[in-house]
Amino acid sequence: MTSKKPAPPEGLSTAGEAMWNDIVGSWDLRSDELRILKDACFEADIVDTLQRNLGDLTTMGSQNQMVVNPLLPEIRQHRGVVSNLLKQLKLPDESDTPEARSSQAREAANARWHKRTG
Repeated sequence: MTSKKPAPPEGLSTAGEAMWNDIVGSWDLRSDELRILKDACFEADIVDTLQRNLGDLTTMGSQNQMVVNPLLPEIRQHRGVVSNLLKQLKLPDESDTPEARSSQAREAANARWHKRTG
């Protein structure tokens, strides 16, 4: 029996809706996880809107000096919120397969070996 995937929440823009569809299309989430995902999607929309409105990286300050555009720290802050919310979902890393772990372990061993032997 397949479960019906929840539709994206009302009010999401392109970035948030894409994130919602990607995650909900790949994973079955509990209601508490769906709430976290909803918040992450709205945050992704905020990041997208801020990014579109960023313009120049600098702007004129109150004393006619060049200062960092105040949207830059806002974008960084909201990206951090998105990241933290997505971490709370604890979705498995798609590259975390036995084959990927084996390949990563082999690369790490080779790096250690070459470091010791030159």
